[in-house]
Amino acid sequence: MKYKAIIFDMDGTIVDTGDIWNASTQRLITNRGIKLTDEMITELKARLNGMALNQSCKIIKDMVNLSESIEELMHEKTRLACDLYGDGIKFIDGFVEFHKQVLALNLKVSIATNANDATLHITNQLLKLDIFFGNHMYNLSHVNNVGKPNPAVYLHAAKQLQISAEQCIAIEDSAHGVAAAKAAGMFCIGINTSGDPEHTKDAHLRINGYHEIPLIDLIKAV
Repeated sequence: MKYKAIIFDMDGTIVDTGDIWNASTQRLITNRGIKLTDEMITELKARLNGMALNQSCKIIKDMVNLSESIEELMHEKTRLACDLYGDGIKFIDGFVEFHKQVLALNLKVSIATNANDATLHITNQLLKLDIFFGNHMYNLSHVNNVGKPNPAVYLHAAKQLQISAEQCIAIEDSAHGVAAAKAAGMFCIGINTSGDPEHTKDAHLRINGYHEIPLIDLIKAV
């Protein structure tokens, strides 16, 4: 069997949180009396999609010339996002059914995410991710806060699963994530949950939903 594990990104891949992070970015800015134009909102969405919190806050700070430190902005943006998480989050359509199919084929599973500890923790609390992944949930804190597109978190997840990166399939929704998975040497499936196919254009396989993944064909391919 060519592939022995599926490693999932989290936000936008298994959990529908895109609107939450977009809203927290906008609140972070407008709370300072800065008016956002439609063009700025579009640019922020495009530039920040799939980016680690420290990277995204640096872009925000530079883009609208904020005086606070990146660390202060990270703390505030996390708080804003966690407040919004409390209003309810859900799995991406098709994930639960696909996960069952993966386990039925005896494939190992893991999460490799750019999320920080706070948002991984609250997501696990609300959706019981540990039921699906056990302890195999890895984020920035496991790799010295080195975020995607660096492949570190994917390589770490593969190592913890005791499977070579080349025997892993990664599922991603962002350009940064796709780049990280490919740099790790994994076969990358890009799932277009954002509605913008440009974000996953470099994936080995591009899909619009989990039902399109030919899993049995992939794992048996030579």
